[in-house]
Amino acid sequence: MTAIETLNRENGRQPSTETVISVRGLVKVFKDFWGRPKARAVDNVSFDVRRGEIFGLLGPNGSGKSTTIKMLLGLLHPTKGHIEVFGKSPRDVVTKSRIGYLPEESYLYRYLNCHETLDFFGNLFELPAAERQKRAEQLLEMVGLSQTRTRVVGEFSKGMQRRIGLAQALINDPDLVILDEPTAGLDPIGCREVKDLILALAKRGKTVILSSHLLADVEDLCDRVVIYYGGKIQADGTLKELLTERDSVRITTPPLSRETMQRVLEVIRKDVAEDKIHVDNPTQNLESYFLGVVEKARASAESTSGATSGHHVAAYLQSGGEAKAPSQADKMLERLASPQATVAPAASAQTAPAAPTVDATKLAALTQSQPAPPAASAPTTEPKVDLSKANEKLSGLLGGDKK
Repeated sequence: MTAIETLNRENGRQPSTETVISVRGLVKVFKDFWGRPKARAVDNVSFDVRRGEIFGLLGPNGSGKSTTIKMLLGLLHPTKGHIEVFGKSPRDVVTKSRIGYLPEESYLYRYLNCHETLDFFGNLFELPAAERQKRAEQLLEMVGLSQTRTRVVGEFSKGMQRRIGLAQALINDPDLVILDEPTAGLDPIGCREVKDLILALAKRGKTVILSSHLLADVEDLCDRVVIYYGGKIQADGTLKELLTERDSVRITTPPLSRETMQRVLEVIRKDVAEDKIHVDNPTQNLESYFLGVVEKARASAESTSGATSGHHVAAYLQSGGEAKAPSQADKMLERLASPQATVAPAASAQTAPAAPTVDATKLAALTQSQPAPPAASAPTTEPKVDLSKANEKLSGLLGGDKK
């Protein structure tokens, strides 16, 4: 059992029976310039999504997943069929305000930094300035970008762009979150954190629609899935229903002695052919092993200018007080205890006032050799003008005019 499955089981998360999305007979036909049918992207699709459920949309490229998502968002109008989101049309403005969307490609303004990006998207939802500021700080901490808030997003790697894209999808505290390839470009630690976040959102009653080609992520997270091919749903149901192999049984035990193993095999061979019995040791997946190695090495890790690990779900995304946001004192203690704290004094020492280190002998020599500036009251050396001669000449000119 993976760590995600264990967390899911410990949380005891059970989706509600309340329907958030209802799709019936959905058809989308794209036409050419002359109005002739060009492609039938979605063909008679029907499904429901319940509140608190993580619902997976699977299928190869061009099977109709993205077209379905765009119709759920009201960006495309269906050719036939009916869609309801929160009991209303997906084109309803109030309905749109309850949806958060992370597209497959992060469409961001490359010359805005992290904080400006979240402030921009928060302003689209008419959030007050103080609330935008608070949510931006919490989200940057959650997605591990609090140390890169002054860098413009155009400088980010694809994984860091996915992190800020996920933050902007949650800025409005949505009830429905639609994620298209949320872990694309992320490192294994980032993938694990995003999956933990999705589980935390679902536990708090958020509905998540996940579209991904990484089937391991879908298997870890989703309650139900639909599998598209050729615009049609080829299979749907819970993962347990779809993946359980009814014609075989697996027995897992602690290590057994050789004698006990021989006795067990003798009993099994009475009913099962020898070539149908396989005995080996269970293995963990590579993700779990990788994260274990990183956790052991993290104690001696150096500071980084890239993305860091998020520590908790943003406080405003938590409902009912189930998870408490750290206080200012807790944050200070965490900062002091973190590896980055060892470089903080060096940075602050550059700006803090220090004892003078000027060579007094050299300073005295410079001050003695420098000429004193002229006093403000010193007379100027400009030549004086004889005004009497000027007056005589002017009188002569004036007298000549009278004549």
